[in-house]
Amino acid sequence: MLPMLVDSHCHLDFPELVAHIEDVRGLMQRNGVIGAICIGVTLDDLPRVLALSESFPEIVVTVGVHPEHTGDPEPGVKDLVALAQAPQIVGIGETGLDYYWHKDRPEWQRDRFRTHIRAARELGKPLVIHNRDATEDLLRVMVEEKAGEAGGVLHCFTESWDVAQQVLDLGFSISISGIVTFKNAAQVKDVARQVPLDRLLIETDAPYLAPTPFRGKLNQPGYVRYVAEEIARLRNIPFEEVAQATTENCFRIFPYARTRMM
Repeated sequence: MLPMLVDSHCHLDFPELVAHIEDVRGLMQRNGVIGAICIGVTLDDLPRVLALSESFPEIVVTVGVHPEHTGDPEPGVKDLVALAQAPQIVGIGETGLDYYWHKDRPEWQRDRFRTHIRAARELGKPLVIHNRDATEDLLRVMVEEKAGEAGGVLHCFTESWDVAQQVLDLGFSISISGIVTFKNAAQVKDVARQVPLDRLLIETDAPYLAPTPFRGKLNQPGYVRYVAEEIARLRNIPFEEVAQATTENCFRIFPYARTRMM
C-alpha cells in the first residue's frame, strides 16, 4: 500500500492542468497522492475553483487575491468572509507580499495582505501566504495584524533557516516545494532538514516548479511524491515517515480536507 500524500498547494484550475484533469488525477492515484488544495489567486477564479471541488472529492480550495494581481478589485474583509462560507473553502489566500514584481513596494499590497489576515482571523480559517523579496515587511505585518491567531502556512518557502525560525515562532508551518530537489537549492535543503517534522508541509505549486527529474516540464500534484522523497533523503529518515507527518500536518491545519480526502 502506498503512503498517503497531500499536495498542500497547487493551481489545478489553471488551463494547463484542468484540460487534462483525469490524467492529472490518475497520476495522483498512482503516486499515493490522496488529495490536493487548489489555491485561489483571484476572486474571478473562485467559481472555477469551486467547480473542481464540487466535481472531485479529493480537492479542497482557498479564496484570495494574489499579490501579483494588480488590476483586480480589492476585496474587503466582509467580502472575503462572505465568499469563504462554503465548507470546501478551507483557507484564505493566496495572499502575502511580492516585491520581485512590484519593486516600488506599493502600500496597496500591504493593505491587501492586512485585509486577508483580518478575514482569516474572523473566519477562524488558516492563511496561505506568499513571500518574494518582502520578508521584513511580511513578518512585520503578520505581527501587527496578529496573523498567528489564524495560523496557516508559508508556501513554497525559499528563505533562510533564521527566517524559518521566525515564521515558526509566529505559529505558522512551512511548506516545501519541488525547489528542494534542485541541485543549487542549498538554502531550501537546509531548511527542509531542520524544520520540526510536525510543522512541515509539502507542495508542488503546480503547474510551476516541477521537481527533478521533471524540471522545466509541466508540474502536477502527483509529483509531490518527489518532494517527500528528497526531504526523507535529506533528513535520513524513511519516506513513509515524511508522508505520514506532512499529511497529518495538512489535515491539522485544514481539518475539512481530512473529511474530503479520507
